[in-house]
Amino acid sequence: MRQEKNKKEKVAALEAVELVKRFGPVTALNGISFSVEDGELFGFLGPNGAGKTTTIRIFMNLTRPTSGEARIFGLDSVQDSLEVKSLVGIVPDISNIFPEISTLSNLLFTGSLYGLGRKERRSRAEELLETFTLSEHADKKAGQLSHGLKRRLAIAMSIVHSPKVVFLDEPTSGLDVSSARGIRNLVNSLKATGTTFFLTTHNMEEANELSDRIAVINQGNIIAIDTPERLKREAVESQVLLVEFNRTLNEEEKKELASTSHLSDVCMENNSYKFHTGNPESAIDSIVQFASKHGLKIRLINTLGPSLEDVFLRLTGEEARIGRNR
Repeated sequence: MRQEKNKKEKVAALEAVELVKRFGPVTALNGISFSVEDGELFGFLGPNGAGKTTTIRIFMNLTRPTSGEARIFGLDSVQDSLEVKSLVGIVPDISNIFPEISTLSNLLFTGSLYGLGRKERRSRAEELLETFTLSEHADKKAGQLSHGLKRRLAIAMSIVHSPKVVFLDEPTSGLDVSSARGIRNLVNSLKATGTTFFLTTHNMEEANELSDRIAVINQGNIIAIDTPERLKREAVESQVLLVEFNRTLNEEEKKELASTSHLSDVCMENNSYKFHTGNPESAIDSIVQFASKHGLKIRLINTLGPSLEDVFLRLTGEEARIGRNR
């Protein structure tokens, strides 16, 4: 027998198989399928109501799919729910801490819910207080913590039982820049230990920084899955030009510029004009000709690669909607 046959087939950390979820006449998930590798940080992006939180709730067996399966290391989230519970942790978008008890007690109580013995949960709680820089707040009521420290505590509670998979639902929502950066650093350090993460976020910079791969979901359908860099490279039509003239354009000039070939989605950004183009060289030639025709001087012209936000807006069709509402 060949050696390969003796090896166990690698099982995905997470796998969605034709997941459908309907709430009455509303279809939240329309037969989505994807898999997440062990140790991967998988970003799950989409507009509000796209189906992100519903997907997490199905994996956590907090809601049941209308059809299809959600598997965690080969275990069915419905049929094997007790086994699955020990493998997963969740940081919900709404805080799940207990505000009237101390930071330490939150960790101890969560450990008891997962069946850790008294000695083990005490040791694990103290370890996490140190790791998450919460030791000095151990005896403080959790409700008295800052928003950033509460999110740290929520993440610590989600991994108190050393799960193999952690679901992060908008983990930095509402945090200031410094606190959000601290949370991202913590996630990166936890990922280095081999933990698998499933991240939903509206923060494009966060998704770009943290994710190994990203799936974009819109209206219950997955419309793209790839690495952040590949998504940006493939969206050549999302290359951006920033141009600053020596004066503000009048309305007729703006209309003419917007109709110029190789340019689309013309908008004002600070003192510059921002365009999307799939052909930067030809677009620059068109802008130079436009400037010469109207006696304009070009103070600045800069070509930018597409950002993940540009890709997201184009994939979901949000950019067109935003343009219509300007």
